[in-house]
Amino acid sequence: MATSPTQLSLKKLKEDGYLVAITEHWNPFARIRQDLFGFIDLLAIKDGQVLAIQTTSKSNMNARVKKIGDSEHIGKIRKCNWQIEVWGWSKNKSNRWELKVIDVSWVHIKDNMKCMVNQLI
Repeated sequence: MATSPTQLSLKKLKEDGYLVAITEHWNPFARIRQDLFGFIDLLAIKDGQVLAIQTTSKSNMNARVKKIGDSEHIGKIRKCNWQIEVWGWSKNKSNRWELKVIDVSWVHIKDNMKCMVNQLI
């Protein structure tokens, strides 16, 4: 059985000392996976920090950043000072999992949203 990005992220967060909850679930009536507020797969807390994570494969990271930017809830979540990250997983040449993180910081300007993306390796 293949390891999902959610399970890889859950394991890493727990190893890093976070208390973590999976916030996406399967909706059998709509037959889709639904995320908390439309884009949060995992919610992690540690030492006063709240970390909201959208987890995916490395190749889908740009689409997930766009998904967050298009969310109607992003402004309210940013006002709560939650850190929002997109975590992308891929296998390296040694067949080991590698993580790439994009920390997405949002600034609300009237009806428009401006995205400042800092990429971490």
